[in-house]
Amino acid sequence: VASGGGQPGQAALFFGGKLASGGAVGVSLSGDVRLETIVAQGCRPIGHPMFATRVQRNLVYHLDGRAATAVLEDLFESLPDEDKVLVRQSICLGIVMTDGRSEYRQGDFLIRNIVGADPEAGAIAVGAIVEDNAVVQFHVRDARTSAADLDGLLARVHGGRDAAPEGALLFSCVGRGAGLYGRPNHDLDTFHQRLGPVPVGGFFCNGEIGPVHGRTFLHGYTSCFGLFRPKR
Repeated sequence: VASGGGQPGQAALFFGGKLASGGAVGVSLSGDVRLETIVAQGCRPIGHPMFATRVQRNLVYHLDGRAATAVLEDLFESLPDEDKVLVRQSICLGIVMTDGRSEYRQGDFLIRNIVGADPEAGAIAVGAIVEDNAVVQFHVRDARTSAADLDGLLARVHGGRDAAPEGALLFSCVGRGAGLYGRPNHDLDTFHQRLGPVPVGGFFCNGEIGPVHGRTFLHGYTSCFGLFRPKR
């Protein structure tokens, strides 16, 4: 997604020699090519998975039958000091994208920001519509967690049966990069360390589009890779 201007029409899109202030520009791929995607959401879970037992669109009132704010308060008190800092700065809610599992791991969740809370009602507001009885879990984000998440995802690609991709695209949130890690090129360097000297193109974005367990979503704070391989 193009970086955010102060009002509509301030972003610029280029298509060949044309300039547009709205809409979308896309590329269609055909022939002997397949695209493998990696979406590094940069969060790790805290606490344990719970059922959202009373919800109203993006408002979560009860978690496992208790007021959501009370659950979050109890979780906060149980955390080490370094995680308490992260809860104050970057608390998120992960929503499970696969049903029927007995265990859920990092990467099984769609990460959405917690955008508000109402202690009197016991509710938390989430940046997504939450379904009744959805499995959810609180998450936090920081540079170390983000780096470990990306490295783990790339390690699975490196350890697979396929050879390194022939090329790749990287679309990374403006909230990552040097502002998050304290140095430039972190995600690109990690990619090359795991997969070798693969050509990579791309840019920083104000929102990224990529799949989580087969469903496509708009994300923030992610790095989304597209890896190009031949079909055969």
